[in-house]
Amino acid sequence: MAIPLVLVLLPLGLLFLLSGLVVNTVQAVLFLTIRPISKRLYRQINVFLAELLWLQLIWLVDWWAGVKVKLYGDPETFKLMGKEHALLISNHRSDIDWLVGWILAQRSGCLGSAIAIMKKSSKFLPVIGWSMWFAEYLFLERSWAKDEKTLKSGLQRLKDFPRSFWLALFVEGTRFTPAKLLAAQEYAVSQGLTAPRNVLIPRTKGFVSAVSIMRDFVPAIYDTTVIIPEDSPKPTMLRILQGQSSVVHVRIKRHAMSDMPKSDEDVSKWCKDIFVEKDALLDRHLATGTFDEEIIPIGRPVKSLVVVLSWSCLLLFGAHRFLQWTQLLSTWKGVIIFSTGLAMVTAVMHVFITFSQAERSSSAKAARDRAKRD
Repeated sequence: MAIPLVLVLLPLGLLFLLSGLVVNTVQAVLFLTIRPISKRLYRQINVFLAELLWLQLIWLVDWWAGVKVKLYGDPETFKLMGKEHALLISNHRSDIDWLVGWILAQRSGCLGSAIAIMKKSSKFLPVIGWSMWFAEYLFLERSWAKDEKTLKSGLQRLKDFPRSFWLALFVEGTRFTPAKLLAAQEYAVSQGLTAPRNVLIPRTKGFVSAVSIMRDFVPAIYDTTVIIPEDSPKPTMLRILQGQSSVVHVRIKRHAMSDMPKSDEDVSKWCKDIFVEKDALLDRHLATGTFDEEIIPIGRPVKSLVVVLSWSCLLLFGAHRFLQWTQLLSTWKGVIIFSTGLAMVTAVMHVFITFSQAERSSSAKAARDRAKRD
């Protein structure tokens, strides 16, 4: 049964925002004091801090909503996950694909060193966007003329990263919608290409740059394919906050970086061919409801539950002492200030939900124009 949204946004919002502000403050202090002296030490500490915050979202998916992520792949690949640097590419099917990636990273022991390439506006989101900035996410404007230098310098900085990291790249550049699929199909026909059915045409410039720069220090590319089964509701942040479950199927295949083509043109073609194969793979999944590979159990670890309980106890104790000390609720002025704070928390949570759904509103014309530009 869905939980009324207002009963969820306030307690979960307070928990996430207050704990996040604590983490952000510590990250800022370390950025100004430790990083100029030792970037390696700063990164190692920040991996731990980011995980303390992001595990709350893992808890939200795993324990609150009970979303089930089924992983299909080679057990040998799963053993390597989290033990090596990797460039992760994926199709982009739902509002929470990034959270699915975090779940896989958490299961592999590298949640705090999971990095992604995201749109520039993401870094301005309170708490979560700020934590991503401190964690060295790469933020782009989706214009190659503006983004090329930013991307290449960001990738170069990862050469001396002290922990095994994943760099996630949604090569389609935007979330899959029917309008965007129609635009991609029209563009493919105009260019004499095979029209896609389940994916968008990949935008390969960023991928080519990533392979060119990272081939010397990243040993693997993880090709992931995400789909929501036909009989499962699409997961959204709104549904998750209301405690509504979904099912997500993920298929992962490891490619050795040493096997990648040498020229930029061939790397671009390799990426496009992967998405043609991915399209056919999704056709088979739609027909059978499963991938051909073995299901790899990933469980539901209690670590995120422990972190959320710990934060809850700490913040409840701190709030109780603060209200006792300030006597905030003993005057009308204090009650108004307190109520205003709760309203702001609710507003910020609504911003998060709206932001996660933003790309679903693209019109067919906008999607068509984007396809032509790319």
